Amino acid sequence: MSEESTVEALEPNVLAALRRYDTPTMANAIETFDIRPRDTGYAGHEIRCIFPDLPVMVGYAATGTIRARGDEPGHGPDLVWNHVRQIPGPRVVVLQDLDDPPGHGAFWGEVMATTFDALGCEGVVTNGCVRDLDEAHAVGFRFFAGSVGVSHGYVRTEEVGIPVSVGGLQVSPGDLLHADKHGVLLIPREIAADLPAAADRVIAREQKFLVWVKSPEFDPDDNMIGRLRH
Repeated sequence: MSEESTVEALEPNVLAALRRYDTPTMANAIETFDIRPRDTGYAGHEIRCIFPDLPVMVGYAATGTIRARGDEPGHGPDLVWNHVRQIPGPRVVVLQDLDDPPGHGAFWGEVMATTFDALGCEGVVTNGCVRDLDEAHAVGFRFFAGSVGVSHGYVRTEEVGIPVSVGGLQVSPGDLLHADKHGVLLIPREIAADLPAAADRVIAREQKFLVWVKSPEFDPDDNMIGRLRH
């Protein structure tokens, strides 16, 4: 891991614009650019949004791996927070739990949520478990996790600043993530600035279709797919 971040931050107004949309709309907008397969770029349903009432999360990924089973040597949380400080804000921590099965011990609770909130992080995405839900929610720290658990076990950090896989989503340090109650989505940086306009076009097309469906002119024998696409 390099001592200084090589991640180039986008203009703040780009991130602010992305926050206006939910993740399904963003996913639909990305599809219009045809730059990746439609069945990639998002975490699987096993990564749950624990606090669906909290606002959309947008930030750059700080990555790492953890384990919680077995009293074996490892690193403390300081390894993660030192890496986090090398990533431009806003930040999202992405931790892959290497235990099989994952989620035996929680890295994330009240203390870590409060600490990483102070470090400019909006939340965490992990296939591991989380705890202290009321306290973390009060902080406004988003939890996207594979499970909820009781104990931290022997949780320790293995590595940071490396590519990880969480819920089938491959994430590298500095990747741009967009997440809400529907799930976690990776935003291709090269089209990030163009996505709000694309999302508006998707919304307009869908609303036009819905107006037709709800109108007296609705005809199920008409070219419904063609109407939705155009």
